[in-house]
Amino acid sequence: MLRCMCDGKRESSGTDPHLTRWPPTGGAGSEGGSAPPFADLPPLDGELAVDPLSRAAVADDFGHHVRHYPRAVLHPGSVDDIEAMVRYCRERRIPVAARGQGHATNGQAQAEGGLVIAMGSLCGVEVRGDSAEVQAGARWSDVLAATLAHGRTPPVLTDYLGLSVGGTLSVGGLGGAAHRYGAQVDTVQELEVVTGAGTRVVCSPGRRPDLFHAVLGGLGQCAIITRATVALAPAPPMVRRYQLPYPTVESLTADQRRVVRDGRFDYLEGNAEPAPDGAPGWRYTLEAAAYHDGGTTPDDDALLGDLSFERGAEEIEDTPYHDFADRVAPGVDYLKSTGEWYDPHPWLNLLLPDTAADGFAASVMERLTPADIGPSGVVLIYPIPRVSLSTPLPKVPDAPLVFLFALLKTATPGPRVPDTRAMIAANRSTYELARGLGAVRYPVGSVPMDRGDWEAHFGDQWPVFAAAKRTCDPAGILAPGQGIFP
Repeated sequence: MLRCMCDGKRESSGTDPHLTRWPPTGGAGSEGGSAPPFADLPPLDGELAVDPLSRAAVADDFGHHVRHYPRAVLHPGSVDDIEAMVRYCRERRIPVAARGQGHATNGQAQAEGGLVIAMGSLCGVEVRGDSAEVQAGARWSDVLAATLAHGRTPPVLTDYLGLSVGGTLSVGGLGGAAHRYGAQVDTVQELEVVTGAGTRVVCSPGRRPDLFHAVLGGLGQCAIITRATVALAPAPPMVRRYQLPYPTVESLTADQRRVVRDGRFDYLEGNAEPAPDGAPGWRYTLEAAAYHDGGTTPDDDALLGDLSFERGAEEIEDTPYHDFADRVAPGVDYLKSTGEWYDPHPWLNLLLPDTAADGFAASVMERLTPADIGPSGVVLIYPIPRVSLSTPLPKVPDAPLVFLFALLKTATPGPRVPDTRAMIAANRSTYELARGLGAVRYPVGSVPMDRGDWEAHFGDQWPVFAAAKRTCDPAGILAPGQGIFP
């Protein structure tokens, strides 16, 4: 049996009659009012919530600027519930979206007038040697807690561990170890999914590989991930973390290329933040880590001696592996306490070919002001060798080395911060420039996209992807919030 690591708590009470049956009165309402009832519902192990608060909660996400209200929210008690409700919705052409932790930024996991499946109730984790069988609603923090008890860790973790397994595997899952192990989708050994036809299927590289590769990084279009078997690696006891400052994008990326080529670090990222003390411009940081056993520490001179960072301003610290992996959590707690976590987050996430990375990133950063990303915004830039990305999706530039370049904006209300619409318009303009240089989106952000944009995004993968959609989701009901197949 899969052991559930999450607390299983929700805002709504299971004793509320509105959670298990449709209200007998009330008309349709698009913004949290009563919803038109379904008829002849199948028996369920879990709960179907139709009350306005439950529906409003999943009509929002981390972007906090797109709101599509479903008719109902399914809290599945089993995968059988997902099968039954997807079949029900397929027969009636009702849209369906699976929702993990709601960390999308542009309504990707919403379904106007449809059914949202809140996957958090399926959160079991079972460690089996060098792999873990994980239900899709589990958070990566749950997975890490379970695997560390066995001295193991997922090889690639996202920076924020509060994301769901199904959510990150649907988009790719990038992090600081991607330069060595690829994206999280590259570590998956097997999936259990429910297709848009309402059929449960187990797939892997050797068993229904067509479905397996259409689901990983497939943005929820062909099937809902219900369980994944992911590879594990030995977990290091300690991490030596380096934060090395650079004056320009070009100096940062030059050293990033150097250390990716020789593989000296176990973890590698990079970021930009406003220059200190009110100075104009930006300060760039190479963030790297070397794992160790706590007895013999890494040789700083060997790791840093040939790098061109600004000496005297570096920061070096040793920390337990879990604390390093989950180091974003205290910042998240702080942003929640100030309310900034609940401000709009119109993100832009790009994957740039190496040949365009320096010039494009430098030109964007030259024009960018701190107000353009908001007071709690973050800029990320780090390289990933193409050879480490072994799955067909997510789509990446056709280049030996690609750079993630992400403007993680926060539209905190105030006179000096552009409003959300202006930030989204800027995202689209920046995306257009990047696309002309061979870049693609890492599709978790807020960029208006039409059918033609998506065809261009998938490129030569489009015919295969569209065919998989027709086969696996014949009624076209899954993940309408992505806007790929309107």
